[in-house]
Amino acid sequence: MKTWLDSWPVFRQFTGGDPFGRGDAVRSKKTDSLVARTASADAVVKSICPYCAVGCGQRVYVKDEQVVQIEGDPDSPISRGRLCPKGAASRNLVTSPTRQTHVLYRRPHGTDWEPLDLDTAMDMIADRVIATRRETWQDSADGMRVNRTMGIASLGGATLDNEENYLMKKLYTSLGAVQVENQARI
Repeated sequence: MKTWLDSWPVFRQFTGGDPFGRGDAVRSKKTDSLVARTASADAVVKSICPYCAVGCGQRVYVKDEQVVQIEGDPDSPISRGRLCPKGAASRNLVTSPTRQTHVLYRRPHGTDWEPLDLDTAMDMIADRVIATRRETWQDSADGMRVNRTMGIASLGGATLDNEENYLMKKLYTSLGAVQVENQARI
């Protein structure tokens, strides 16, 4: 005859054949009904964690074109399947309801943000870069030829990899900017 004690895992652990509580003694109906989020995925896509410049490998599990789980990639020679707490929580970058998915712009002296299409925003940025370069260009300083602008600077983030930093440096140097730095070195 079963009693209420039989449903208690600790009782089953000490009276059954599982004294260390690593098997059937600690299983319940709820445990048996659980399924990993990765089991229902349609696809697994390899990616790189965006949080820092280490470049830990990730496996992104996708179901119905939605990210359902992100885990470390055991095939990655960098992280060997491990992720730091920020990398392990990176699914929230994609699935958070507070994530901005379109460009917002606040006009000078404005108090509200308004949505802009990407082409308009890119054109506004390009116009401002060209105008700033034109207004702040220096051919010479202290009698020496410098061909530079001090009105444009770049501070890259630690999530940029070497290739991205190389391209950023090339872009800003071609614009004449000399103030190019990366947060990873600071």
